[in-house]
Amino acid sequence: MQLNRFTDLGLRVLIYLTQPARATPFTISEMAEELKVSHNHLVKVVHFMGKQGWVITTRGKGGGISLALPANEYRMGQAIKTLEQNTQNQNQLVDCHTAPCTLINICLLKPALDQALQAFFDVLDQYTLADMIKTPLHTLPLHEVIKADNRIPVLDLMLAH
Repeated sequence: MQLNRFTDLGLRVLIYLTQPARATPFTISEMAEELKVSHNHLVKVVHFMGKQGWVITTRGKGGGISLALPANEYRMGQAIKTLEQNTQNQNQLVDCHTAPCTLINICLLKPALDQALQAFFDVLDQYTLADMIKTPLHTLPLHEVIKADNRIPVLDLMLAH
């Protein structure tokens, strides 16, 4: 299974917003620049997340985005399932009906894949957004952590502490 781009960006936004509070809210422009992603696509993702009640968005001067709940209240399996449902695959690994499959009457692959997909979500639901953040990074602003090559220097941070 491969997560779609929408889900990938949604997860990045959630992780980005776990940074310690600051005087001004995070903006989509900042996130797009620091995460090196499309501003327009990020707008769609954040809008969807706002409709889900996951983020609080404030328009205008001094506006921005923040998490609506504490990080330990976001279940990763449910977040991924919801983000994936926003796309055409609707949480299916195979679709036997869109292009009708001639084997539909004898094939048991789809139920097995559906069961595996549910197990995937069940495992991820054991984790929260807070579990997805490495402690040393949680205390630093993201712009101090991300390098030009988009890698996070975890070892450097761990050695420095």
